Amino acid sequence: MYVEVSAGKALERAVECCWTLETPTITAHAVRPDGCLDIVYSRELGLIAVGAMICEQRFVMPAGGKTIGVRFRPGMARPFLRVSPCGLTGHTAPLEDLWGARARELQRQLDDGLGPQALAAALIAPPAPDPVKRAIEAMVQARGAIDIDWAASQAGLSARHFRRRCLEESGLTPKHLCRILRFRHACELARSGGGGWAGVALDAGYFDQAHLIRDFHEFTGGAPVAVFSKIRET
Repeated sequence: MYVEVSAGKALERAVECCWTLETPTITAHAVRPDGCLDIVYSRELGLIAVGAMICEQRFVMPAGGKTIGVRFRPGMARPFLRVSPCGLTGHTAPLEDLWGARARELQRQLDDGLGPQALAAALIAPPAPDPVKRAIEAMVQARGAIDIDWAASQAGLSARHFRRRCLEESGLTPKHLCRILRFRHACELARSGGGGWAGVALDAGYFDQAHLIRDFHEFTGGAPVAVFSKIRET
């Protein structure tokens, strides 16, 4: 039902994947915080930009529905969206509000049945990441297990200045982004089914299982076992 494909070599540093979700029946679909921003299209939603999520959102997908999207890596969406991701955090916005006529033309093409690669084809490869984006990349590669003061120093900034710039580029403060990246890693470990919850907590960098459970409650509203019993998850 859910398939990811590459956006191509020119975009791989900025774009995590293109994706398609098809729902033959009415489906409850859960999307958890991952630090990413997406451009999403469906006939029901239209063409929208989806900001970084700070808590799980659940969507009821129609029978026979098809949704496509392109997912930007944390901190990499700003050159494409043309606005700071900070204003989109926890929200969505019509892409037309950001791109104008270009978004209207793209939506007409998607209405004709083009797939997610058409979204990637509409993106212009950005310049090489600046020091702030490279510091955010290091945070992502470390899955949030990184000293934020060190990341700030790699960007050539004070901790306070880096906090502001990370918020502008990713929509999240460095601390919040690291927590979400650690949570995302825990979810990936849980899906792999190894080690039990105590092992997941340890491998993901939590102090203990109780620490893991607190983050699950904040980001999903439920305990880990309840989260992974849901019908559809990404």
